[in-house]
Formats: sequence, C-alpha cells, structure tokens
Amino acid sequence: MTTWSNRRVGAVRPSHLMFTAGVGSLVDLPNFSVLVRGLDAWSYSGITDYDIDEPRLRAAVNRSLQRYGRGQIEQLRAAPWLEGADTDPRGWAAQGVGVPAAPFPQWLRCTACNVLAAIDSDEFTFLNANPRAPHEAKFVHDCKRGKPPLAVAARFTLVCTAGHLDEFPYTPYVHHGQACGKIPRPKLRMKDHGGNQAANVTIECVACGAKRNIREAMGERGRRHLPHCRGRHPHLGTYAPNGCDQNSVLMVAGASNQWFPLTLSALALPKGQGGDIDKLLDDHWPELEKVEDRSELAFMARLPQFGFLKEFDADAVFAAVAARKQGTEGPAPSAPDVQADLFRPEWDALSGPVPPPSDDFALRPVPVPAPLGELFSDVRQVERLREARALIGFTRLDAPDPESPEIATRVDLSRGTQNWVPASEVRGEGIFLRVRDDLMAQWAARMEKSPQMEAHREAYGRFRTNRKSDRMTSDFDPFHGWPGARYIALHTLSHLLIRTIALECGYSSASLAERIYAGDEQNPRTGILIYTSVPDSEGTLGGLVSLAEEREFDRIVRRALADAGHCSADPLCSERLPHDPGDYLHGAACHVCLFVSETTCERANRFLDRRFLVPLSGDKEQILTPVGLLP
Repeated sequence: MTTWSNRRVGAVRPSHLMFTAGVGSLVDLPNFSVLVRGLDAWSYSGITDYDIDEPRLRAAVNRSLQRYGRGQIEQLRAAPWLEGADTDPRGWAAQGVGVPAAPFPQWLRCTACNVLAAIDSDEFTFLNANPRAPHEAKFVHDCKRGKPPLAVAARFTLVCTAGHLDEFPYTPYVHHGQACGKIPRPKLRMKDHGGNQAANVTIECVACGAKRNIREAMGERGRRHLPHCRGRHPHLGTYAPNGCDQNSVLMVAGASNQWFPLTLSALALPKGQGGDIDKLLDDHWPELEKVEDRSELAFMARLPQFGFLKEFDADAVFAAVAARKQGTEGPAPSAPDVQADLFRPEWDALSGPVPPPSDDFALRPVPVPAPLGELFSDVRQVERLREARALIGFTRLDAPDPESPEIATRVDLSRGTQNWVPASEVRGEGIFLRVRDDLMAQWAARMEKSPQMEAHREAYGRFRTNRKSDRMTSDFDPFHGWPGARYIALHTLSHLLIRTIALECGYSSASLAERIYAGDEQNPRTGILIYTSVPDSEGTLGGLVSLAEEREFDRIVRRALADAGHCSADPLCSERLPHDPGDYLHGAACHVCLFVSETTCERANRFLDRRFLVPLSGDKEQILTPVGLLP
C-alpha cells in the first residue's frame, strides 16, 4: 500500500481488498489511518500479470452493474504488485507500485500539546525514514517539548446514507457555524476527558477561547447541529455539484458501519461445465450476438474464421447466446438472481459426472457411510478448487442486504467509465454433500404450510417491509426472494457441520465458507459445499478433504446432530420462533449453537433453526433428519 507521496506505509492481503480494506474504506495503520483511493488512481505501469481469468464472474459483474446503469467491464484485475517489492523496498519494483491511499481523516491532534490542525497547515511533519519498515510511518508535531511527539488522526468524520464521507468541520463547529472573530484560520485544541458513556471531547479555539463538546453533535438531537452533507467522495476526489439532500451523521473513523463491500464470487469450473462457453461468448460476443437461429450458428462453424465453433456443442452455444441476449435486453437482474445464475453451473459440476482433474478443479467421490445413507445420497471430496472474487462497489451506514437491496445506496469505485474491477482469487479444498432428493422433497412438502415455517415466512415479510426504503416507487413484494424451507434446512445443517469441524478438527471456522445449493421450486437442489476460503496454507493442506473419509465423516455428522439437540441458552433458544412484531430471520439459533463468523456465512446468520433437524420439543414430525441418526 502506498500513500500520496509514493511512500510505502503498510501491507494488506488481496482478500482484504475485497472484504475489509477495499476502495473507499479506512485502513488503520499503527500511527494514522488512510483511505484507499478509487480505481482512477491505481497504476499498473510495468505490471503484466494482473488479469484474473474467470469469464463466469466477469459476466456476473456486468449483469450486476446493469442494475446501476454502469458500463460493461472487460477485466478482473488483481491488486498491483511486483515481485521484489518486499525484499528490495528501494528498488524499481517498489517505487510507486501498490494500492494508492491517502491519509484520512486529514485533521491530526498532537498527543503532547493537543493542537488540532489539518495536514496542510504546516503544523505536522511526515516521517518514514526506514523503507524496510513502512509500519513506522508517522506524523509528528514539533511543539518544542523534546523529541517531536506523535500526531494522531482526529477520529471524527461525517457520513451519510448516500455513501458520502467528509471531514468533521471543527472550526465552524466550535464557533457555532460562524467564523472566528480574531483570525481567519485559528489554531484549535482537542482535549479528551475520557469517560465510558460516550465521546467526551472538547474542541477549543486558541484565538478567541470558544469551546464546544463533541457530544452536542451526537445522536438524533445532535444532528441538527451538523451541516448538510456536501456530497464528498474523498476516494474519488469529487463533490456533488449541488451538495447532497441527506443529513450528515457523526461517526468515529473506525466504526464498522462506515464501509460495506458489494462483492460477487464464482468457482472456476472444469471444461464442459459452462466455463468455456462463457469465455467463448465473452471473446466473440460482437459476432455471436447477431445469431438468431441455430442454423446460422452451424453455417458460421463452416467458415474458416469461425472454426473454433467446431469444438463446442451447437445447441449449448445457441442456448447460451439466447440466455445472454435475454439478460442484456431484459430488466436488470436483482443481486440474488445474479448469484443464483453463478450457482447453477457450479451445482451441475459438483453433482454431475466427475470430470478429469485440473489445476483449478478436482473432484473425487467417496462412499457414504452406511448409517448416513438415509440422509445423504452423495459425498464428494473437492480436492482442488479456485474461487475468484470481485468488488463492484460499496455502501456506507446501510449494509447491502440480499433480502432488501433497495435499502443501501451503492458507491462507484471510479469517477468515469472503468473497464475493470478489482478482484482476487484463492485456492482451497472442500467437501460437497448432497442430501437425498426424496427425503428433502417429502420434508419440504410436509413443512411448507406448517405453523413453524409459516412463522419464518411471515417474519421475512415483516423484515422486508420494515426495511423498505422510502425512495422506492415501484411495486413492492414483501415476500420476494423468500428462500423457502429447503434453504433453511440445508443452511442449518451446513452451520452445524462447520462448527463441529472447527471444534473437533482444529480448523478455525473463519477459515471456512459455505455455498448452499437449494435452487427454487422449478429447479430444486439439495447440496452443500463447505470449503476453505483463506489465501494461506491452511486452505490447501488436505485437512478438510480428509474429513470426508467414511469413518471421519460419520463421526462428525453424528456429533453435529448430537450438539444441535442442546444449547446452553436453552430453553430461550430452543423456544425462539419469530412472531409478530418480531422480524428477525432465525428460530432456534444463537451464537452458542449455530451462528458463525460473517465471512463464513453467506446469509449473515439468517434462515437458521435447529428444530428442523433435531426434535427440540419432542415433535419428530417436523424434522428432516431420519430418526435412526438422532442421538
């Protein structure tokens, strides 16, 4: 990571640029914080190996950006990096190469004399003398008190729901919106009085003596003391021409709701499982989009310039062309629809005939333990997989929500049209499980109209209604996107297995991820993929794959079901079921028994209920698990 002066100030993993420290976010360094700048400032000069080739994900990004009226992208790019930059920080490979960042907030406070001033006020000096220790970069204040003391960021910022971020207006605030009566740019001091109730910080003007506590700007009552949002996007260096109509909210710079990523991910699939055809369409779309009939495709394949078409099944190519044209010309798809389109070919690859192994995908069936044959029809070791992830935007204050995407405003990653988005890839391993189709179909039919499932469905409607944005003018369906009974059962089973793996086998649950293949009423599926999703060696050592062996897997499933039967929060947990006016999206589930980390769960710990897998109230009619497997 570099700053505005091309000095290296720290390092982040590529995956952090997707989920934690992406464009527009604040990154805490040891001595100050920086803001990751927009894509317009990223430089790939001298770098050649940055393209992440995953056509399915690229197509999904374009479908998603269609919702926001953005142009189409052509590339998924890894973060700029050159080999040798870490070992020789003074060499050519390290000069200016990295993710650009700028100090933010740009108001600093001296830790010795409490002087508060902006970086461009000449009060502070930037020091970074050791290029091999970028973490030592810091600002100091020469206040004539021996060794220049450290200057730290003044942690208050202004944020709005439209995604804008701005500096806190310290000088106008302390003077109640007026200018200082003594000098135009007065020196300020910031005194922190401590306490455990809330921020207790006094801003004082040295010139005129005016004082004001930051508490007056906090909470609902404090918002009227704040100016209207100026519409600033500091990562892009832009302001809205006419300001912003949203109210500003006071926020501490390190708050977790200051930045939420919008991401998409896809697994690399073997040849013949959708990956090659998607790439064919990406590479030759200007010619193929004119195809209106299968006979035209057959005629093109006989021409020398289209000889590559002979390698593909004509029916499959024509179907893919028609589907893409419908997606391009039709209404913009919702975020859940885009992700569902990514899952369909993955399900086909994981559950269908085993393809020849490749560097990106290797699958091996293993026997299902005899007692577990009542629950699972197939268990497969995913010995190798590659997951590509792309960042397509971010939000502030309001987290992006697959159930209610209208509640959050997406912020662009660049000022103008950009033909690429940042991406990363991780390699790992996993276990694919397929629940018996007949068992799931019988259970879903039995539970769809049950009081317990109806309570979940009604809570989902209340959840979406309560979060409906006032900015929505189109028809609103409170039950749009309801995942259904299949998803709740599969999702609950996935969490039980992840927690058991983490407890018994030494894996951190945060190093695992899940993909639930539940489909819909027209295309029902019954699969779970649990896989490693971290970029270090823990994801590729074979530890997770070995757990799918017959003896190990039988023990893990039985322990997971046994643990699901009790929770230290019972009976409160076991009796929990969402009823009006409650709008939470889980039943018998909590941090003790089912919840996992946010990076592990694909639905933010929603749609979970133990009562559908083990009998919590003695009623075995509502459970999916065969009675013979219950402890």
